[in-house]
Amino acid sequence: MFSKRSLLLAGIAGVLASSVAAASEKKYGPGVTDTEIRLGQTMPYSGPASAYGIQGKAQELVFNEINAKGGINGRKIKLISLDDAYSPPKAVEQTRKLVEQEDVLGVYGSLGTPSNTATQKYLNSKKVPQILISTGASKWNNPSQFPWTTPFFPLYDVEGEIFGRYVVENLPNAKIAILSQNDDSGRDYVKGFKKGLGDKVKDIVGETTYEVTDATVDSQMVKLKATGADMFFLMATPKFGAQAIRKKHELDWKATTLVSSVAASIGAVFKPAGFDASQGLITASFMKTPGDPQYANSPDMKEYVAFLKRNNMEQHLTDSNVVLAYLSANVLARAIQNAGDDLTRENLLKQVTSLKMTDAPLLLDGVIVDIKPDNYSAFNTLRMQRFKGESFELFGKPINAGRK
Repeated sequence: MFSKRSLLLAGIAGVLASSVAAASEKKYGPGVTDTEIRLGQTMPYSGPASAYGIQGKAQELVFNEINAKGGINGRKIKLISLDDAYSPPKAVEQTRKLVEQEDVLGVYGSLGTPSNTATQKYLNSKKVPQILISTGASKWNNPSQFPWTTPFFPLYDVEGEIFGRYVVENLPNAKIAILSQNDDSGRDYVKGFKKGLGDKVKDIVGETTYEVTDATVDSQMVKLKATGADMFFLMATPKFGAQAIRKKHELDWKATTLVSSVAASIGAVFKPAGFDASQGLITASFMKTPGDPQYANSPDMKEYVAFLKRNNMEQHLTDSNVVLAYLSANVLARAIQNAGDDLTRENLLKQVTSLKMTDAPLLLDGVIVDIKPDNYSAFNTLRMQRFKGESFELFGKPINAGRK
């Protein structure tokens, strides 16, 4: 027979054993096994925003390299990336396929305000993570109404506000013209820009928009130059950004130009527009620029360049879309690593929305990734930079982006 002491020790041992088992218990959501984690996304591999499609390709390459080294906590990442042609109906169709047929754990990194708008209610109703999406529309930071959706881009209205404050402080007498895309992203930028201008909003002398289906923005540029504005705020996707910058140069319009970050890619915008046409353009950023000598010896830039070489991607060295994709994939990898063996949809969202990374690759000094449960904005600071020669030069101190 067991003594009371033996029974007590046996009970304690049983509790400890069950605690260890609980601590090591694996919890899996859809798309997860002991060896694999299935994620999905939609990208504009075709259509008017196809220049952004390189993001999905680069993210797949990052995960391929992680997988080749054994994956994350022993599991390989399978990213199913489908073409949505920058079409909301197509995005809905492809997203439903990812959730209902491919059985993904979550939807990650899908690009564009229209596409993510079309799928947001569906994914939130299904409680499927719609995480680190590649758009900065202010509405993505709405954890109370849409807790399953998180952005991975400086919010457009905040960036616009920083540009407005820059004009007030540095160009107090400027007459202002604005060109923006006629959608939610364009309206967010302009709303923030006007907020930053404050009383100086009265000095806007010209404002117009373009549609993503337009062939060119030449007529808009001619109209804006005719206003006599000496300060130009440009919000555009790469194709139209390059057109606007080139047309401004051809018109010999000397206005100081502020370019939104979504149109500030050296490779995808400035090079097609012509470096001669791009001199002096000012933008705000959070990422280092590949090919810039000032970053050549930083360890994270060296590894990034090596990554491009390993994957025959050297031709995309100056494309900021690839930098963003590389950064985003590394941030997601950290969140998955932090999730351990609790790979449910709920815990994946929890890890993404409680993530603080001071060591994320390719961030500018003073910029960190900081996502909180009550504030999904990933970036709270930006740096101003000016295009000179064939690269950017930073100026001024980091500027708080208005989020605590």
